[in-house]
Amino acid sequence: MYEMKIKSSIRDYRLEIIDDFEGYLNNVYNDGDFIIVDEKVYYLYSEKFDNEKWQNRIIRILASEETKNYLALADIIEKLIENGFRKNNTLIAIGGGVTQDVTAFIASIMFRGVDWVFFPTTLLAQGDSCIGSKTSINFKKYKNQIGNFYSPREIFVDLNFLKTLDKRDLISGLGEMAHYFLVASEDDFKRFKDEFVKAQSDFKVLKDLLWRSLQIKKSYIEIDEFDKNERQVFNYGHSFGHAIETLTNYQIPHGVAVSIGMDMANFISVKYGYLTMDKREEMREMLKQIWQGYSIKNINLEDMKNALRKDKKNKGELLGLILTKGPGKTFKVYKELDENFSHWLTEYFQNEFER
Repeated sequence: MYEMKIKSSIRDYRLEIIDDFEGYLNNVYNDGDFIIVDEKVYYLYSEKFDNEKWQNRIIRILASEETKNYLALADIIEKLIENGFRKNNTLIAIGGGVTQDVTAFIASIMFRGVDWVFFPTTLLAQGDSCIGSKTSINFKKYKNQIGNFYSPREIFVDLNFLKTLDKRDLISGLGEMAHYFLVASEDDFKRFKDEFVKAQSDFKVLKDLLWRSLQIKKSYIEIDEFDKNERQVFNYGHSFGHAIETLTNYQIPHGVAVSIGMDMANFISVKYGYLTMDKREEMREMLKQIWQGYSIKNINLEDMKNALRKDKKNKGELLGLILTKGPGKTFKVYKELDENFSHWLTEYFQNEFER
């Protein structure tokens, strides 16, 4: 059985991989609870939501950055209050990362905290964000600037939802999972590299990779729940990746942007002398399969630098970067965005990425 318990100072919670979403939803739902569901998931699986038990307790949301905005949450909170949601009731989230963030954040502030349960439906959510307790909400034009840590009561992962994902989203999920394998060890990196292609069509291989991804993340979040020390290595690829996402107006999906971000971090690691070029090329060979078909040539370099300067992991004027000496050897370091760093960014965008 694929089941794990995650220790948390907020409250311990459990995750289970299941094969019967409707049955588990029926068991979890109680009178008075509310279901917050991604509108796309609702229409794809409308027959599963056609149930008198909860048909009037569903709030459908558009899974967009606008929905995740702090000011937009007021409409959802108003619906909950007007329809009699109480402190003893539970919010049930069904969807990907946006649905997770919206539901978890609202659950954390409603009546100073109510229970919530999560059914992740995307590979990004199933293989990564569903555990770890983070909530991230946008404020006006500023991404993920508001949030907290608030763990769910339970998480149920049904891989059958992935059958309706398009390849773009599947690859994005694998791109996000890749950073766990690169952070963990040389053996984990080699396993991911060997199984990446097969995982796209073989659900048994995908399930086992997903499970290993969660095991790696669990081992870190249980010793650094609030992201102060060891867990910060999971920002590997994300400083560059978040900037790429934003500057392409999300035309490059998150996990794909992170794969490019990891290659950029590896390139910078070579420049600082932390990583050999041979090892960087070995990692690049795998990462390139994730970003295949995407381009960053239209990103303005000054905009890229400005985005990096605004990253929330920075300290004063110093960039907070996760660099690497190879798989299993990632570390955090603070660096100036000086003339050398600017030159390396130019070199990467002009020569490195497209080669």
